[in-house]
Amino acid sequence: MRYVRLGKTDLEVSAIAFGTWSFGGDWGSFDAEQAKKTVGRALELGITFFDTAEAYGFGASERLLADALWSGTPRDRVIVATKGGLRKEGSTLRRDASARWLREGVERSLRNLRTDYIDLYQVHWPDPATPAEETGRALADLVSEGKIRHAGVSNYSPRQMTDLARFGPVETDQPPYHMFHRDVEAEVLPYAAKNDIGILVYGPLAHGLLSGTMTPETRFATDDWRGSSADFKGERFARDLAVAERLKLFAASREITLPALAIAWTISNPAVDVAIVGARNPAHLDDPVAAADMRLSASDRDEIDAVLAEAVEIVGPAPEAMP
Repeated sequence: MRYVRLGKTDLEVSAIAFGTWSFGGDWGSFDAEQAKKTVGRALELGITFFDTAEAYGFGASERLLADALWSGTPRDRVIVATKGGLRKEGSTLRRDASARWLREGVERSLRNLRTDYIDLYQVHWPDPATPAEETGRALADLVSEGKIRHAGVSNYSPRQMTDLARFGPVETDQPPYHMFHRDVEAEVLPYAAKNDIGILVYGPLAHGLLSGTMTPETRFATDDWRGSSADFKGERFARDLAVAERLKLFAASREITLPALAIAWTISNPAVDVAIVGARNPAHLDDPVAAADMRLSASDRDEIDAVLAEAVEIVGPAPEAMP
């Protein structure tokens, strides 16, 4: 496993982070005991960075992660990141980065994670209804109180990060980034590189499209958000599956798997520190761990770009669109 410093923080983390979104139930049902074994396997393989969020099942994911980690892992051996700033209003997710909600969220996350501090706390989505000053000062206070060690954001634009950084710490950003979603290359990644902001990207496998297991007949469970997403239906889905098949052939010509290629491509961008990869089965970790040390040449990336010219962008989920 390769380890990196995360932006301007003092955090030394594995280049592959274990993501626990699926532990919240948004990806269909899963075996909790198997999930705990997968976390254990991640630790054995050298993964030290674990990313979760309060909104992943509103405590369910954080509690399961705590059960898996603290059964035998010293607290100082792992880096735990979580996110706040979303709340449930009836059946709808709302953005709320107010000082009160963030502070209450940190307290809930500390209880769910059964820890005295959070290594990295991130505002999950920008909240246009809350002034940047209020959000920034709340993060700064939480750092000074020792409840969180470092603060960052997720899904923020450069302008939004600049506004927030006037009032509080913005040390990391967590954007979506994969072969089928590359808009962050234009502004977000250059901004992060210029300002030494740590980048931990989510969705490197394009939410499963680059797993190599999907076909035109793939159907999703009713409680899986992809089942109601236009990204995974009709002609768009068919076109991207065809591109994935071509990428699979490219990977095979290099004697690697498609998932390993996809993850290696993501973290081969010099502005990206970490790729967050979810897994619910220990065997699903082999490709991400192998990808951590892979190197892609400039000609490799050029060939991949030629294949991706036929792709349709995957927009991905937003809170308001979640089922």
